[in-house]
Amino acid sequence: MSAAAQQAAARAPGGRGETPFSSGFWQLLWVIRGYFGMMAVTIVTGVLNQGATIAAAGLGAYMVGQVATGATAAELRAPAAALAFAVILRAAMAWAEMWVAHDLAYRILAELRGRLYAALERLAPGYLIQRRSGDVASAAMADIETGEWFYAHTIGTFVGAVIVPLLAFVALGAMHWALAVALLPFALLVAGVPLALRRRAARQGEALRADLGNLNAEVVDGVQGLRELVAFGYQRRFLSALESHSNRLVRSQLAYGMRAGIEQAAVAAFMSGGMLSVVAVAAVQVSRGELDPAYSPVAITLAIFVFVPIHAIASVAQNLGIVFASADRTFHLLREPAPVMDAPGATAPESEVEPRISFQGVTFGYPGGGDPALRDVSFEIAPGETVALVGHSGAGKTTCASLLMRFWDADAGAIAIGGHDVRQLPQRSLRELIAWVPQDIYLFNSSLRENIRMARPGATDAEVEDAARAAQAHEFIADMPRGYDTVAGERGVQMSGGQRQRIAIARALLKDSPVLVLDEAVSSLDARDEQELNLALHVVRQGRATLVIAHRLSTIRSADRIVVLEDGRVVEEGTHDDLLARGRVYSALIAAQTEAAHHVPDDSGSHGG
Repeated sequence: MSAAAQQAAARAPGGRGETPFSSGFWQLLWVIRGYFGMMAVTIVTGVLNQGATIAAAGLGAYMVGQVATGATAAELRAPAAALAFAVILRAAMAWAEMWVAHDLAYRILAELRGRLYAALERLAPGYLIQRRSGDVASAAMADIETGEWFYAHTIGTFVGAVIVPLLAFVALGAMHWALAVALLPFALLVAGVPLALRRRAARQGEALRADLGNLNAEVVDGVQGLRELVAFGYQRRFLSALESHSNRLVRSQLAYGMRAGIEQAAVAAFMSGGMLSVVAVAAVQVSRGELDPAYSPVAITLAIFVFVPIHAIASVAQNLGIVFASADRTFHLLREPAPVMDAPGATAPESEVEPRISFQGVTFGYPGGGDPALRDVSFEIAPGETVALVGHSGAGKTTCASLLMRFWDADAGAIAIGGHDVRQLPQRSLRELIAWVPQDIYLFNSSLRENIRMARPGATDAEVEDAARAAQAHEFIADMPRGYDTVAGERGVQMSGGQRQRIAIARALLKDSPVLVLDEAVSSLDARDEQELNLALHVVRQGRATLVIAHRLSTIRSADRIVVLEDGRVVEEGTHDDLLARGRVYSALIAAQTEAAHHVPDDSGSHGG
């Protein structure tokens, strides 16, 4: 099944994508299934905390009423002891609820981060190429972090907001039924305000998270491309675009804040109305002799505190639009189908794989793209042979390498290594068969030794150094202040392009795989370094199948055979001399390259005398 078909199936009703329970709320609840014990403790401690708070306030009010009506010290001993117990219970449960609720929340967030990283690894690189890195980083960090609100401050609070007010209503009704009746409509109104505005909150939360993700992506672009912005004097234009994104975010925040303010004002008004109604009803009942005056302050206190858990959940609900929108973004990424998946029953080869590459009738189009990038491409690379793919930009050279490494699956045809269809190999086993030097080199912010060693984590220091020597990297590494322990800097910014390429080549050589893929691997090297490295690679390529993507004539000529691509098709194949003699596409490419080289201005002697 192609990547496009997989994605369509995943989003179809009943597929692996959207379902009736795929909203952020239900997904957040579903994650709790492995933490029922901790969630139960959170709910119990939360209910006891809120209940003890109301009980302590009610007992204190009762004692005030008793004193006002002439109660003796002996009559106050029992309620005083109960008040002391309620205060201690409240303090203990407040601590326990805070501890357990946050312990639960942080455990779940850690699990979600692990699952999200696993999803990114599963989706890379095909899906991630279509997303901005800043937006992905926002989903990985900020969006997941908002889940802390839900797990630590919402679920337990919500259950308490249902149970505790019911108990308070029972207590009010026990004193006089009119007190509960007077308070009931206001309690329902306070609880109903967040429900009435939930759709608007959800829309505003989704817009807010989207605008925040776009702004984060712009900031990351600016930080990573700061050198280019300064070099080309583009700072003002970039800052103007950044300001536009920032203003859009501010408008979303203002709309969200205005709705939250209206919600809070309505809740406060209904709470005040409820308390005033109880005060009025209690005064009437006391004047009629139907309510003991000692219970009047208790009724007023219960009316105040019955709104505390309801107001708490209403306050939390103001942020649920952002929480659920963030959860939607996170779980959408978790549900996203991988561009490629291991075939059922795929197993690693039991014996050593012959270093032979075969493309047979390969056709491929990028998801969401227009015309196919490759059309009926066929060629082979024998053991020990080096084949160079050449052609204009966009001809399909890098696409061939990407399909070989199974970043995507071909729409038609087959690609095999040593007679094994790459789609029938586990992805981990396939990647172990291939050492890749990409055109865009990424070095991690760790030592040069560890950047090379990531190709084979168990390699010794001596093996790392041997690979660096073969890649012509040992000399410049040794000249650095800390040698192999020198930190490369984020993305290797402290090194030149040629140095980064040699580190990447050393990494590939250390991997020692039967297949070697070089994607413009020497494009940043000068002529002398390129010649030395080609000599080293000539030894390394012995016995391996090597696929070279190159534009430099010197690199192309070092290949045993050349495959020429044009508009995604193989149009010529042969040695350098054979293809030149034919006078067709390859000959025109070389002629254009040679002419361009001759027209490069050389002012080394223009200031003579």
